[in-house]
Amino acid sequence: MRRVVIGTAAVSLALSVAACGKAGDKDSDSGSTSSGGGGDKTIGLLLPDSVTARYEKFDKPYFEAKTKELCSDCKVEYANAAGDAGKQAQQVSSMITKGVKVIVISAQDSAAIKSSIQSAVNKGIKVVAYDRLAQGPVSAYVSFDNVKVGELQGQALLDALGSKATPKSKVVMINGDDADPNAGQFKQGAHKALDGKVDIAYEQSGLWKDTVAAQKVSAAITQLGAKNIAGVYAANDGMAGGIANTLKGAGISGIPLTGQDAELAGIQRIVAGTQSSTVYKAFKPEADAAAQLAVNLLEGKDIKSLAAETLTSGSGDKVPSQLLTPVSVTKANIKDTVIKDKLYTVQDICTADYAAACKKAGLQ
Repeated sequence: MRRVVIGTAAVSLALSVAACGKAGDKDSDSGSTSSGGGGDKTIGLLLPDSVTARYEKFDKPYFEAKTKELCSDCKVEYANAAGDAGKQAQQVSSMITKGVKVIVISAQDSAAIKSSIQSAVNKGIKVVAYDRLAQGPVSAYVSFDNVKVGELQGQALLDALGSKATPKSKVVMINGDDADPNAGQFKQGAHKALDGKVDIAYEQSGLWKDTVAAQKVSAAITQLGAKNIAGVYAANDGMAGGIANTLKGAGISGIPLTGQDAELAGIQRIVAGTQSSTVYKAFKPEADAAAQLAVNLLEGKDIKSLAAETLTSGSGDKVPSQLLTPVSVTKANIKDTVIKDKLYTVQDICTADYAAACKKAGLQ
């Protein structure tokens, strides 16, 4: 299978290219911001939540900047679902009313959004699934190899366990939200790495929420016993944060804890030793790829060279796809990944609370 390999592509936080149009005004009925309104060259960008730090800090500005670079007279209409699938459906309807020509959407609920996507397509709007493969007749999909993400997480857990990785070692798995197709792929990849090598003694969904993940791990501790847990698989850094606090409260330390998204808090926990790994999915290449697909579709250009793979969505639709390559991050390669790519500076990571740990890790 052909892959679009990005390695640790340079990611610049210096967004010198201005976002499309002028700073947007709040849309009172959809919670969106506009950089110019509807029209023949308007692209809608719909992101799923504001809790996950990446979406508004990185994905949105990178997408807007790349769109402007590719199409100087294009406009971006933005809305965030704030974790509400019903709200996101309303936002799609609003985009249709405003006359956008392409919608780029990271679905809050990939199945629930299917009818909304169909409505958009019925109006002649092209839809690009971003980061999560939404159901329905989408024209293209861009994301990372999500099964590989799970494999990296699972392997990082095994590596951190070292000689303790035995078929009798009890591991707790806290997966993502089942409504997110990515969660199933992460889970698939993690099981591929872990099955037969450790005992997955407790497995539940954390719904991408730190509080839910914390509750699930607390239940696992009660069921298995604090001394019997060898490691914890957490599907993302947000949940890993809640889990780390629960482990600390239960007097459990020194066991591996995975994550994903390379959030700043996750990187700081890795430096401090309360999280063992995360997975870095460089935001800029993904946002840039989505912008290129969107502009090509808007201008009627071919996308075969961009989306050379084909994936099947949960609704059975065959979707041209562009998959990027994720990277595992541990304490050993923080410098060569998120710092090298300028996702974070040493100063961002090494605040006063982490200064001593940073020095020990060789970051200062």
